[in-house]
Amino acid sequence: MNLKSLASEISKIYMRNSKVEAVLLGGSISRNWHDKYSDIELFIFWKDSPTEEDRQASINTVNGSIIDFHPYEEEEWSETYITQGVKLEISNFLTSTIQKNINDVTLAFDTNLDKQCLVASIYDGISLGGEKVISQLKEKVVVYPRELSEAMIRNHFNLGNRWNNREALLAREDWLMLYKVIISVQTNIMGILFGINRLYVHHPAFKWQKHSLENMKIAPKNLSNRLTSILLGHPKNSVRELEVITQEIYQLIQSEYPTIDLSNVIDKSLFLRPKNN
Repeated sequence: MNLKSLASEISKIYMRNSKVEAVLLGGSISRNWHDKYSDIELFIFWKDSPTEEDRQASINTVNGSIIDFHPYEEEEWSETYITQGVKLEISNFLTSTIQKNINDVTLAFDTNLDKQCLVASIYDGISLGGEKVISQLKEKVVVYPRELSEAMIRNHFNLGNRWNNREALLAREDWLMLYKVIISVQTNIMGILFGINRLYVHHPAFKWQKHSLENMKIAPKNLSNRLTSILLGHPKNSVRELEVITQEIYQLIQSEYPTIDLSNVIDKSLFLRPKNN
């Protein structure tokens, strides 16, 4: 099934409501990353708050089978349903809320990942209705601010105190805690790289990591395969490789942002919990 065509047909149904200003196709389909497990992610932008009847009307029109139907929370109304064997994830926002989130990220340099995800959806999304509204929103996010880049780096360059316990965790075979630390460090690495490459984060858990890394011009060589090997290889080798990668990341920061003082951060990343005599 052509998911883009189905999304386009469904968007026309949403646009029949006079309160809807625009419909945007987001997610993996908008980036051409979709596969057989992908669903359709639609962002519906409203000029006035939708009622439950407003939201259910479109679902009923396409004979959708509702999976989830959430009330207004965290500035969003959301629902999930299946039609024609395809799952749809619907995110409803007031257009004014989207504009506020864009200003928070692009003007106030807010590094909140949920806000960035909305901005990333605007940046990468495909307009399926309300072209003028979508174009105006896209104009506001076309430039990724250097100040946001620096803020992302500063928010993620500290790897946390538990990284200093890596040798103890290896020796004790505390695998659960060790892998939580490894995941945390990898997450920080992704945050830094999105900042350095001036790319809006499109998922708070850095979903589609491989595709994301392929789109980055500034990154350690062969990083996608190396990060994969860290999660699939022997823990001791994984820790050693991660130590190397973190130092390469710091070198990239120093190259791109020489005014950022990393001396204490690097020293802390190299520190190991001492052994008792």
